Amino acid sequence: MPVPLPPALAQILDVLRCPICRGPLRPDRGALRCPAGHTFDLARHGYVGLLTGTRAVSADDAAMAQARARFLATGAYLPIRHAVARLAADAGPGTVLDVGCGTGYYLAGVLARLTDARGLGLDASVRALRSAARAHERAAAASWDVSRRFPVADRAADLVLNVFAPRNPAEFRRVLRPTGRLIVVRPTDRHLAELRHRVRAMVTVDPAKEQRLHHALDPHFMAARSERVDYLAPLTGSDALDLVGMSPSARHVSRADAGSGPLPGHVTVSVLATVYRPR
Repeated sequence: MPVPLPPALAQILDVLRCPICRGPLRPDRGALRCPAGHTFDLARHGYVGLLTGTRAVSADDAAMAQARARFLATGAYLPIRHAVARLAADAGPGTVLDVGCGTGYYLAGVLARLTDARGLGLDASVRALRSAARAHERAAAASWDVSRRFPVADRAADLVLNVFAPRNPAEFRRVLRPTGRLIVVRPTDRHLAELRHRVRAMVTVDPAKEQRLHHALDPHFMAARSERVDYLAPLTGSDALDLVGMSPSARHVSRADAGSGPLPGHVTVSVLATVYRPR
């Protein structure tokens, strides 16, 4: 039996484009099809598989996606989600595109704040997309490698989110309306310091990260407003293991290795969230 078109995906079809020929997509017996006949299956978990060719090697695997879902469910990152929603509050009704959406946690927070907006999350991890597709009733999800040209129409988005995810500035600019906004969230050098001190194999924050971000975004965007989020979060042993397990560090250190020594009972959460306007 063909998979039915999810309501959230039906509401966002006008902004989607075929990743092969850039034609519009329409539902067709459990799939999306463009006028040229390129066809993309609807997954029974609620997302559409648009990713073609070689898959991104950095996508979250099943264990990473599960660790992320468990950790975010503790509420430890809720202040970050609230900050993103606050910064998005003046975006108004329209289309929200979450690039590298993961499980859809931050997209759901923004849509809860913007009651007349609709959302689309793009991510290469089909495991994470299973959660993203049901993160909010107005959130659609599609598999995509965000380093490539997005399967989205020009100037289709009113707001682009990029939270702890790879960046593609030229594509952010292409898909944003002239009056749109980009919100970028990234860690400071204090983020998870206690955990990084205990688990030596964890990926560190590049001290030149802010300089590289400015260099990449400056041709396309200008910063309008920033908010720094700093707090101590309590951390159980299992939370700490999930925090390591959901990060890029999971590719370098096993859960057993991460838990082989004493883990901190709290951790510093420190991020910068910035709103950018298109140039």
